[in-house]
Amino acid sequence: MDTTEISVNKKSVKDLLSSGSISKFIIPDYQRPYNWSEEEINTLFEDLWEATLNSICNPNSNKTFFLGSIVTFYNKEKNEQEIIDGQQRITTLFLLLRAIYTELSKNDQRNEKEENFINEISPCLWIKDKYTNKYFKDQILIDSRIIENNKEDEKDKVNPNEVLKEILETGIVKEGAKDNYSKNYIKLKELYEDKSKKEAMKIYDFIYYILNNAILLPIATNDEETALTIFSTLNDRGLPLSDADIFKAKIYNNLSTQGTSDEELKRFVYNWKRLEISSKEVFKDGMQQLFYYYMFYLRAIKDDEKTTTSGLRKYFKEEKYESLFDNNLISRLEKILNFWLVVNNRIILESETWSKDEKILQILDCLKNYPNEFWKYPVIIYYLTHNESESFNKNFLIFLRRLYAFLLAKYIQMPSINAVKGEILKLDIKIINDQLPQFNKIDYIESEEFKKALVNPHYKTVRMLLLLLAYNNENQLDLLPEKWEIEHIFPQSWNDNYINMPIETLKEKIEHIGNKIPFEKKLNIKASNGYFGKKKKEYNESKIEIVKEMAKSTFEDWVTNNIESRDQIIIKEIQNTLLEWVKEYDKQNNDTIDEQPTQEELKQIEEFRKKGFI
Repeated sequence: MDTTEISVNKKSVKDLLSSGSISKFIIPDYQRPYNWSEEEINTLFEDLWEATLNSICNPNSNKTFFLGSIVTFYNKEKNEQEIIDGQQRITTLFLLLRAIYTELSKNDQRNEKEENFINEISPCLWIKDKYTNKYFKDQILIDSRIIENNKEDEKDKVNPNEVLKEILETGIVKEGAKDNYSKNYIKLKELYEDKSKKEAMKIYDFIYYILNNAILLPIATNDEETALTIFSTLNDRGLPLSDADIFKAKIYNNLSTQGTSDEELKRFVYNWKRLEISSKEVFKDGMQQLFYYYMFYLRAIKDDEKTTTSGLRKYFKEEKYESLFDNNLISRLEKILNFWLVVNNRIILESETWSKDEKILQILDCLKNYPNEFWKYPVIIYYLTHNESESFNKNFLIFLRRLYAFLLAKYIQMPSINAVKGEILKLDIKIINDQLPQFNKIDYIESEEFKKALVNPHYKTVRMLLLLLAYNNENQLDLLPEKWEIEHIFPQSWNDNYINMPIETLKEKIEHIGNKIPFEKKLNIKASNGYFGKKKKEYNESKIEIVKEMAKSTFEDWVTNNIESRDQIIIKEIQNTLLEWVKEYDKQNNDTIDEQPTQEELKQIEEFRKKGFI
């Protein structure tokens, strides 16, 4: 097994770029497109010019200008340097040197300095024939393999990778070109031409400085994973490279090696881009999050219940990315995305009847407020596995309710991820083969301890509980407004002159469940810290039914007795609801077990059939 080697050596632009003649620079397919703007081009050029002027003023200082680090992975099999970090800078340096070379070459009667710099720049751009010492201008030292996103509305599709190659080979830009390589190359030429005219005496110092005093710090390793880790650690500029970017390249390469047609490859890139754009509307991490959910689905299929969760790239790398090459990958990712579009963005999908089922949407809204992510994995696995079943809507609803009862009881009993992680991972596996998987019994719901805990529940469960109460109201047909807050009926801040009870007693009661309701944010702001009699007006404007009912109350004041009475009513309602959901699920589960043969029974039936008994 090869050991990982890491080398860090300061190099000038000339030394670094010319090393491409030994092992070519490659911009891997998973990298993002070249996207430096004119502002960044101007900044780099002017910084280099300013550094040159400083060196002229201080000829003995030998000052250098640091351009940053370049992280590369040396691919020994292909003898290539894959640029993991720094591709924007190194590409721009290639374009800058090509622009200078083009301008120097214009003059047929070149002076010694111009001739010298042409000879200095050439090995930074092209391979040299060892027999003739001439440069093969069609053999450039950098190759971009970035997968470009083809847009269907483009009439004349241009491959930017080919554009870069053509610019470095010929020094010519096609008329009307709008890609970043062409625009930035033209800009660099303009900047150089301007300095040549206005600062002719300093232009050779400028070229010399770029080649010899502009310094980069290449960090090279012979292991791709190490290079990516180094990049992730160092990168604080712009968007970091994501695991999803690498997955895209792995899939694209696999399709290419399988002889996939150009049209199919374009379709894959188009579908991926569509998913990428849509996923960013739902998740902060976009595609990364989709793959994270998908990983738990794959783990369930493979009976993986390990409580240690691998990083995404590590998980897929360990199985040599085989799961990424499944023909159903894109359709499954689309399903996951569609599910969250419904749950997070409240979109109705015509093809998905469950997305119009208010009861399902309401319980999902309750689960959304669970304090950690572990409710999401069994729900996604259930959806991916069973959503095409005829009984999906019915079973999905009672499954979600049973899951809510399990999660709530567990969190109130022990507010920690570890309280549910192991059981959830086991549940994930059960879901694959069963629409109504067996849950562990929850005796805690019936206990006095549970009832006591509900009086002043853990603060992370309050929103879950208030939503449950809101949706239990038979008149609450719609989802609650997205922006709602926890309203304290007796305010958290009060005027001591208006109360006639011990302060400590009041402080203890304020956080009871009986003193809280869900309330629209705007109305909550209007109600402010007013007292019960004054807040009824705002309560009456609410679209939340349990709040409207509070407005109809005959009480003009709200004191500790009211809070205590409502505590008891709410606790009983929550307890009864959870027990009813558990009972409903267990009944349906038992009925299903009675109706359907077990796996063992199916095997026996098959054996009888083979023997001719059936």
